[in-house]
Amino acid sequence: MFAITAIASTTLQAQYSGQVPTNLGGASQNAAAGAVISNFLGPVNEAYQKRREIDLDKFQGSPYTSNTFAPTVLKYNDEVVGSIYYRYNALNEEIEIKKTASEEEAYQALVKDKEISLLINSKPLSFKTFVTDKKATINGYLSLIEKGSQYDLYERTLVKFTEGQPAQNSFVAAVPSRFTKFTEFYFQKTGVNRIDQIPQKNNKLLKLVDDSKKEELKIFLKENNLNIKSKQDLIKVFEYLNS
Repeated sequence: MFAITAIASTTLQAQYSGQVPTNLGGASQNAAAGAVISNFLGPVNEAYQKRREIDLDKFQGSPYTSNTFAPTVLKYNDEVVGSIYYRYNALNEEIEIKKTASEEEAYQALVKDKEISLLINSKPLSFKTFVTDKKATINGYLSLIEKGSQYDLYERTLVKFTEGQPAQNSFVAAVPSRFTKFTEFYFQKTGVNRIDQIPQKNNKLLKLVDDSKKEELKIFLKENNLNIKSKQDLIKVFEYLNS
């Protein structure tokens, strides 16, 4: 697989240059890209098979960050492999893939390999190992928000499914089944092989940064009235830490 990847990556790198491709530029390149991409595809998680064709209109929310497949670039070891269409199942933490935009094409799952990444709004989405605020070490997909000189900032999107409840009587309305989306944030210090979840309180974040930064960060948070529960404020904090 890796030899094929290297050949196709060399062929396609100059053409794509990190942009979402619209045309592979020839049948031979189409075939090369398709062959390589096939190596990264597998069946959708069996635990989700029974719900993969659900009618989303019958539920509140969605298991996906977007219900439609969008074009993107697939990379392996930071080398462009080819173009695909993706949809992220945040409930199952799985990337669903098509090679074309055709509605008739059956989708497959992207294998969970840490060397694979997708470019989403010019930022990589990739499979990582990280530590939650409960001190649990787990694997999942993280999207890079800010790559800095001292700290990298990541975002993790999750969806929880809650089973609905039928009406108990005429006075109590039925509760529909729903998908609820929520977000977690993680950071990695340059030179440290560990990614940690960021707590949602300013004072807890202060405990995670270097001692040399604590006091000035505390002042920065106060003077700018920042609350790291806000994504925009959190980005400002990491831009400051990396300045």
